[in-house]
Amino acid sequence: MQRQDGYFLDKARVRAAFHRAAACYDAAAIVQKLVRDEMASRLDLMKIAPDTILDAGCGTGRGSYLLNKRFGSANVVSLDLAVGMLEQTRLTQPLLKRILRSASPALLCADIERLPLMDASVGMVWSNLALQWCNDLDAAFAEFYRVMQPESLLMFSTFGPDTLKELRASSMNGHTHVSRFVDMHDIGDALVRAGFSAPVLDVEHYTLTYDDVKGVMRDLKSIGAHNATEGRARGLMGKGFLHDLTQNYERFRQNGKLPATFEVVFGHAWKPESTSISGQGEAPIQFFKRK
Repeated sequence: MQRQDGYFLDKARVRAAFHRAAACYDAAAIVQKLVRDEMASRLDLMKIAPDTILDAGCGTGRGSYLLNKRFGSANVVSLDLAVGMLEQTRLTQPLLKRILRSASPALLCADIERLPLMDASVGMVWSNLALQWCNDLDAAFAEFYRVMQPESLLMFSTFGPDTLKELRASSMNGHTHVSRFVDMHDIGDALVRAGFSAPVLDVEHYTLTYDDVKGVMRDLKSIGAHNATEGRARGLMGKGFLHDLTQNYERFRQNGKLPATFEVVFGHAWKPESTSISGQGEAPIQFFKRK
């Protein structure tokens, strides 16, 4: 699913943005926390006891902390593209040592699309709002499948196409200003292509509200969500662009506030016991759309 176009992500820019944002990330990562909590509630329904867990795109390590508390005997590998995020994850280790007898999470700086892990070495993959920073979703799912043990669980969340739809509609000037996010049905197809069985996906929408456009942009900058697309405008955006963006965004104001919509795709799937694809189609993809 890799597409070389204006929406292709500059990974060096992505890494640098998240490295700079690491220290202030948690204060602004409201949606990330809500989604993490929802993923944790869904994990309650899964009867698993993994020995090794990969937190793929760990950010500041809040998910790794949650997984360490839930699966105290498991080895949690916290992986992120940005060293700054891993440095923040390391700060949770003294607290973990007081709570758990197991070792603190292992830290690994790497790209989800090229995992430096052995085949069949992981009993579960958890990924909270990180897959949208991949250029090739097929490559990411193939890597997850490769490192996962048979009968292990993949649980993830990622942003869908309606994410930041207000900002996208307000900034049409010939350049890309918001990443392109993958539709739930295309994500399901990618899971099947990778070999996963019994994929289940659904969508939820979260809306944050702001007094002005500057608040939207400030929060995005604080979580490292910079525009890293190849089609972005080079150099500083002028006052004319900011004036037009502000004016265009005003048409979305409701009850005195400006909305910022986040469409979140939740998914889980299993690596089957057998690597044969002869049974493909016996466990169809399940899609759910909540009203």
